[in-house]
Amino acid sequence: MAPKRTTKTARSVLGLTMGDPAGIGPEVIAKALADRALMRLCTPVVVGSRHVMERTIAWLKLPLQVVDFNPANGQRLKAGQVAVADPLESPLPKFRMGAATAVTGAASIAFIKEAVKLAQAGSLGGIVTAPINKEAMNMAGFHYPGHTELLADLTKTTEFGMMIVGGPLKIMFTTTHVAINALSPLLTTERISKAIRLAHLGLTKYFGIARPRIGVAALNPHAGEHGLFGNEESTSIAPAVKLARAAGIKASDPLPADTLFGKAARGDYDGVVAMYHDQGLIPLKLVAFGTCVNLTVGLPIIRTSVDHGTAYDIAGKGVAEHGSLLEAVKVAARLAESWSPVTKTSR
Repeated sequence: MAPKRTTKTARSVLGLTMGDPAGIGPEVIAKALADRALMRLCTPVVVGSRHVMERTIAWLKLPLQVVDFNPANGQRLKAGQVAVADPLESPLPKFRMGAATAVTGAASIAFIKEAVKLAQAGSLGGIVTAPINKEAMNMAGFHYPGHTELLADLTKTTEFGMMIVGGPLKIMFTTTHVAINALSPLLTTERISKAIRLAHLGLTKYFGIARPRIGVAALNPHAGEHGLFGNEESTSIAPAVKLARAAGIKASDPLPADTLFGKAARGDYDGVVAMYHDQGLIPLKLVAFGTCVNLTVGLPIIRTSVDHGTAYDIAGKGVAEHGSLLEAVKVAARLAESWSPVTKTSR
């Protein structure tokens, strides 16, 4: 049973990880911190480089002052103060904006590790992650497909998945960063069953839908047309649906993706299980570009994320928008109200 809210004026303490310092993460965080809407949602704590945060604030000419994060005092901040939890032993050496380097890749990993540690200790009610760069991360020796797998490893989570919500759609992904030509062998009944279970978990636990209706996407055109265009529907997807139904989950037969997402957007389904990355992301970004939120289902901590990357092409130009970060904070703050009453501060 979820704990009751403490008071209507309590705000959860949320950690905003800086992401790759060479990307737009520091900029969108700084702009969000200067937006009054953020302070109405939570008490933010930047988990990242204090030096980079100070430099970014100065560059953008924002009326903000950086202070060290102190979880012992409940992080009571004066107007305009920004709390930063910096895990780095020394300031980052000079780096070029918009370029992948091992230095910034290692720093982005250090920020995530620190945020997880603080969340597990109860100092943060959840974390909201700015984007990391997979090339930089790998250059630093951390070989993960992305944030999701790293967070699962750090929290020792074995069953987890990426759900992205935007507009009327809530989509769980069976696979994520996988080449199309490597996709079919990965779509096993076991993997699809797990995605359906996680979709059900996310819709019930995170969104309070008692008996969610889950639409399951087919892989092939026309759901394979009885084997004419592929047989994954009959060999893998339908058996996974059967298992889900046996467990009491309301899952559809494999449905052609070109009609399923429209039905979900109209409310016929509470969530959708997509078979691969672009199958789910294209409709999501058509209906909610810039406001989608990535939610990792299955972790013992709350984690949401922006729906964009490091945007190296515009990093350091001052044109990055912070709307997606605010949306991710909104979702994390709402979840933290019922998950973590111990990490709240009074207004």
